[in-house]
Amino acid sequence: MYKKVLLTYDGSAEGRKALREGAMLARSCDASVLLLAVVDLSADVLMAESAAPGAAEHEMKAFEEILAEGVRRLEELGLSSTSRLEIGDPARKIEAVANEIGADLIVVGHRRQNALARLWSTSVTRYLMDAVNCSLLISGREVSASDAATPPSA
Repeated sequence: MYKKVLLTYDGSAEGRKALREGAMLARSCDASVLLLAVVDLSADVLMAESAAPGAAEHEMKAFEEILAEGVRRLEELGLSSTSRLEIGDPARKIEAVANEIGADLIVVGHRRQNALARLWSTSVTRYLMDAVNCSLLISGREVSASDAATPPSA
């Protein structure tokens, strides 16, 4: 079914749920996995960099640690993966990497927001729904190992 899965990871609780769900699905399909973290050096970080040099480097190091944690989590689930750290707009980087590797599936976490927050924020998921040519899994629940091992009931 899926042969190449792109798992996005930011270290958040939602990201950890998506990582686990995507890993279980990839394992059941015997798919290769690329774990992707994207550092968005936003205007806030760049302004902080001008006031306190090293802010951008600190942000990069933090995401390197997040990515390493994600790789460890995948290994604990019995899955080997490659990992990659990108810099830029998360939605566009996810799209570009998915196209580059020929991903069959992209897995992203879902962060619940109220209506006002949704109105003012840019949605990576919303962008990806229209931009990518592969399946998109928007993870929103906790998946256990037993969930992945038990076939769905008819």
